[in-house]
Amino acid sequence: MKHSTIIHTTAWTLFKVWSILLFSSASLYGQVTQGVNKERLQQLDRLITEHIRQQHIPGASALIIRNGEIIYNKAFGYADIAAQRPMQTNSIFRIASQSKAITSLAAMMLWEEGHFLLDDPISKWIPAFKDAQVLNSYDSHDTTYTTRTAAREITVRDLLRHTSGIAYPAVFSDHRMWAIYMKAGVPSGIGTTKGTLKESVELMAKQPLQHDPGTAFTYGYNTDILGYLVEIWSGLSLEEFFHKRIFTPLEMQDTYLHIPAEKQARLVTLYESKGAQLVRTDHPIYEGVDPQFPNLNGTYLSGGAGLSSTTGDYARFLSLILNKGSYKGKRLVSRKTIALMLTNQLPEGVHASPFPAQAPDFQFGLGFELETAKNDYLQPYSIGTFSWGGAFNTHYWADPKEQLIGLIFTQEYLSPYWRIGEAFKVGTYQALQD
Repeated sequence: MKHSTIIHTTAWTLFKVWSILLFSSASLYGQVTQGVNKERLQQLDRLITEHIRQQHIPGASALIIRNGEIIYNKAFGYADIAAQRPMQTNSIFRIASQSKAITSLAAMMLWEEGHFLLDDPISKWIPAFKDAQVLNSYDSHDTTYTTRTAAREITVRDLLRHTSGIAYPAVFSDHRMWAIYMKAGVPSGIGTTKGTLKESVELMAKQPLQHDPGTAFTYGYNTDILGYLVEIWSGLSLEEFFHKRIFTPLEMQDTYLHIPAEKQARLVTLYESKGAQLVRTDHPIYEGVDPQFPNLNGTYLSGGAGLSSTTGDYARFLSLILNKGSYKGKRLVSRKTIALMLTNQLPEGVHASPFPAQAPDFQFGLGFELETAKNDYLQPYSIGTFSWGGAFNTHYWADPKEQLIGLIFTQEYLSPYWRIGEAFKVGTYQALQD
């Protein structure tokens, strides 16, 4: 990998980046209706173009749906600055942790079919997790450690709500777990292309847990393990299950674990901030991962962070959840299953340690962050809203009360401008009139 090269832009290029605004077809956008003030909605244009002008982001694709109708579907800036390739509404993005909700739905489909119960121990299918050990003491000088037996086994529910005690190797783990994972050679789980899911899961099972299952929310490798269980329960590869049971019924034609050759040119280039400038990320990320991982064939199928998608495709998935398991009149999953997924699953006193701004009132269901009466002061959302995002600066939410779906995707590695997702939400809600 060559070192990152700083992209210099002329004043004219900056102007073009600022001013590029690509609409979807008139039939998609049209006259804004559905109780949204068109004039106030233009605040979103100013928000995004200002972020581009200041080189906070290279570009963005943004989509809003109200009452089942698309009221905002625009692309801004560039998918690749050096190549002057404009962002499109069908540009493909690395959605990272937005993969988790899709994998969670896959698991719940199999739960409906009787393949498992939520409180079954995962050792029933992955024996290596039997008698899991919890980190007891750690020596930072030589990374040696002692363990004790976990108070109870990890359950499927623990994986869905991130209470297993399993952290991420590359992010969100404390320094002890990071060192232990790196020494053992555990893959990052973000853009991993080498090895197989089975090999990685069994390697992870040999590592100590950060805490006893069920006692804390630790964002981590859980959904990759869940994806492996989906393969065991269904007899299909994760990729096959996704396409057969979710992507094809939902008409998600641009969502992949590995993007096919004919669509690879639509992948948005990954950038990072260096001072006041954007830099193309040309170096390995997250412990040795190639930034072009979506375009590379691999045997590791990550249900936790491996998918790439478009705003339009992901909106179809959110529409299924918002419509209580039904899409265009076809039921994919029971409304009661969706209700369970959108019910807080964290025990009292369990907080979201990686997200201090949201603790102690963070609420999480089976695959989604939730807006409840307990934390309704944190966001402009209505109670019942479900949301999440991805590590490369992608964001989504769906608000059942307002019948509102919002998505904004850009592509940045370790972005200091994560706030664009929050600002986009504010700009959307302030435009609601009825």
